[in-house]
Amino acid sequence: MRQQLLHTPEGVRDIYNGECEKKMVLQDHLRSTLKNYGYHFIETPTFEFFDIFGKEIGTIPSRELYKFFDREGNTLVLRPDMTPSIARCAVKYYMDEDLPIRLCYMGNTFINNNSYQGRLKENTQLGAELIGADSVDADAEIIAMAVECLLTSGLKEFQLGIGHVGFLQGLMDAAGLDEEREEELKDLISNKNFFGVEEFVANLSLAPELKQMFGKIGTFYNSAEDLAEVKQLAAGYDKILHALERLEKLDEVLKLYGVDKYVSYELSVISKYHYYTGIIFAGYTFGSGEPIVKGGRYDALLTHFGKESPAIGFAVVIDQLLAALSRQKIEVETKNETQLLVYDEAHKKESIEQAGALRKKGKAVELIPYDTAHAKADYEAYAKRTGITHITYKIGE
Repeated sequence: MRQQLLHTPEGVRDIYNGECEKKMVLQDHLRSTLKNYGYHFIETPTFEFFDIFGKEIGTIPSRELYKFFDREGNTLVLRPDMTPSIARCAVKYYMDEDLPIRLCYMGNTFINNNSYQGRLKENTQLGAELIGADSVDADAEIIAMAVECLLTSGLKEFQLGIGHVGFLQGLMDAAGLDEEREEELKDLISNKNFFGVEEFVANLSLAPELKQMFGKIGTFYNSAEDLAEVKQLAAGYDKILHALERLEKLDEVLKLYGVDKYVSYELSVISKYHYYTGIIFAGYTFGSGEPIVKGGRYDALLTHFGKESPAIGFAVVIDQLLAALSRQKIEVETKNETQLLVYDEAHKKESIEQAGALRKKGKAVELIPYDTAHAKADYEAYAKRTGITHITYKIGE
């Protein structure tokens, strides 16, 4: 029984020693980036009422939520996603604000994935939400900030794939797909099964230009200029055309930010969150099969809480990012300037006073009473294990 108590449940893990230090340093760097853009931190509860993440909101399926009850019988859930919580707060505390609201956050999310997926069920996310702005400039600010977060982390090679919800939805509307067929197509796209998409489309009775646009779904475009052919095909389809024009305008502003080399345009970008309404994106790098950053526009989400307001945001998945940095041999530099002071009984008062004086100056000091059962080599080995580089002995004088 005692041995079982040492283990964590499936899908969660302990983070300790050097890895924990690196995670804290990385989070501090990313926090600074968000603050430099004028975003203000907010904390929301780890658990909320079920309805905040219900089907109508458009988050993950109910079966993937961790649900429990309070004393009054209300159904509560551990948050699987930060955005609905931020949206709730924006309505509650900023209902009368008519200028853009910039909020950012860091916290853990909880999703009860199937065991065979091998994913963590608890993840740390850091992100930002720009609420009350529906412009291309707002889209570009969020994407530029996401890129800068990844650069700040030390990553050099990564790509954000940017799409627009209206492109795929416009195609499906024009094709006359029912809800069941739409879900079937989305599953194929989510699984990057573009041969399956081709077969799916081959069985539909479509205009030639629609079939050609379906064929572009799996293509990567380095700039909006490369979308010219697709735009020509979309001439008679307003929803599709609007999506492509938005991507064109976005590309122009991203060039002003100087981040266009880190983005590509992918008409297949899709999310399991159904609240996205416009620009949508996901970032990938070597060493991570899952997105390290994801986000998009959700102009209808706040209406569920009582405020008509456009919004766009993103989240960096800290655990995925840290794993990718490790696999790419990119070090997150940590400074351990802790001093180890080993003292015997005769020097206790002097050592405690010295440690107190150093701590008042902002120095970190670890005190260890000297034990004759240990040699100096044992204390030096301990210091090495914990990353301490300076040892002072006050013994035997």
